[in-house]
Amino acid sequence: MVVLSARAVNRAFLARQLLLEREQVGAADVVGRLVGMQGQEPKHPYLGLWTRIDGFDEKELDQAVRAREIVRGTMFRGTLHLVTAADYVRFRMTVAPVLAAGLKVLGDRATGLEPEKVVAAAETLLAKEPLTFTEVRDALQQQFPDVNERALGFCTRMLVPLVMYPADVRWSWTANSRFTPAEEWIGKKLHQQAEPGELVIRYLQAFGPATPADFQTWSGLQKAKPLFDDLDLETFTDEAGKTLYDVPAAPRPDPDTPAPVRFLPEFDNVLLSHAKRERIIADEHKPAVFTKNLRVKATYTVDGLVAGLWTAETKRGVATLTLTPFGRTLKKTATELEREGSALLRFLEPNATTHAVVTAS
Repeated sequence: MVVLSARAVNRAFLARQLLLEREQVGAADVVGRLVGMQGQEPKHPYLGLWTRIDGFDEKELDQAVRAREIVRGTMFRGTLHLVTAADYVRFRMTVAPVLAAGLKVLGDRATGLEPEKVVAAAETLLAKEPLTFTEVRDALQQQFPDVNERALGFCTRMLVPLVMYPADVRWSWTANSRFTPAEEWIGKKLHQQAEPGELVIRYLQAFGPATPADFQTWSGLQKAKPLFDDLDLETFTDEAGKTLYDVPAAPRPDPDTPAPVRFLPEFDNVLLSHAKRERIIADEHKPAVFTKNLRVKATYTVDGLVAGLWTAETKRGVATLTLTPFGRTLKKTATELEREGSALLRFLEPNATTHAVVTAS
């Protein structure tokens, strides 16, 4: 069996994530190729597309959202994702068991909760008009006064197929967006048959080569090994002897292919889609990126691996990107970081009078 070096795995992964070279493709095409982008906050996918698309114009994504080609809703791992409407319709029922299992986290707060009754009540409420989750909880609390309001809201979020209703603001959604029934918004019925095998193929096309455990980490679906065994996949081994699966003829570029500096937003799926993440970040750096309160900080990569953190702020017209490197930065790399970081700042803060890239002391 062919052995793939760590660098070969890294370059194959980066190629599929459009992180070796920006491409001149549409926003909806990229969202589809990536099988969605985690979007805990609305601007994160915009930044993720900027770093992957040559000449990305945020208005293109705005238009795709308003044309209902792209939606934002609860999907993989029970988290908010930006996905194509076609993928939402196709895979929402596939991940339904993951979302239903998520109710276990409620613990004692689920006392008295009857999910079927709550779902029916929530569907009736949201059929009338889009509502924020605060409004949903308040209305459901009146019908179920003895049930924890957070449990009522969480049950609705996990079990009712909903998408966020966009607003006329930058990044398309407000911090407290309204939700609306997915089928009504998209104009199509959800595909009722689970398609886990198809989802495995799509995952490998975006994140492979990978293991069943990696797929489980990304999707939340469990017991994936039989799915992999039933598919016509190529197999390799990594340097530790672990079997890696991949779709035939998938891109696996030369391990010596250059990997340019890239800036990744918070919660980018490249950091969340494998059981072990050494293909993109060294174990020693993980504590600095993954916080105890479940945040995933914004990072930048050098030679294909996470090499530091970045933050951006604007004060009095001056936009500043602050880099926090994990180690020594070569002069050539520093020049590349400044060039790419300045471009990122101009995208983030186009109205700033000054843009500066600095390194934390």
